Amino acid sequence: MLEYLLLYRLTDISGGVHMASPLILRGTLITLRRKCGKPTCRCTRGAPHETPALAYKVAGTTKMLTLRPQDVPGVRAALARYQRAQRRLERQVQAHVAALRTRIAREKATARSARR
Repeated sequence: MLEYLLLYRLTDISGGVHMASPLILRGTLITLRRKCGKPTCRCTRGAPHETPALAYKVAGTTKMLTLRPQDVPGVRAALARYQRAQRRLERQVQAHVAALRTRIAREKATARSARR
C-alpha cells in the first residue's frame, strides 16, 4: 500500500498507462485526538488516542482520510511536493503577468507614437 501511495500510474481514458509519477497531495496533515469511551482506558485519564489524518477540501467541503503511521512520511513528502509545485506555478504566473504588462505598455506606446 505504501508503494502505491508513493507512486501511482497516470492512466488516460482509453486505459493506456503512462509513466509512473510521484504522488502529489493538497491538504493538511493533522492528528485526531479522541476518547474511546471505555471507562478503564488510558484516554479517560487524559492521554487521548491519536490517529494521523489528511484533511483536504472537495467542492468546499473538508474531508478527512485517516492514515496508518507508516503512511505519514509518504503523505508528508507528497504535501511538500504540492507546495513546491504551487510556488513554482506562482512564480511563472507572476513572470507571465509582468511580460504581458510590458507588452501592452510597449504596444500602447507604439500606437501613441504612430498617431502623432
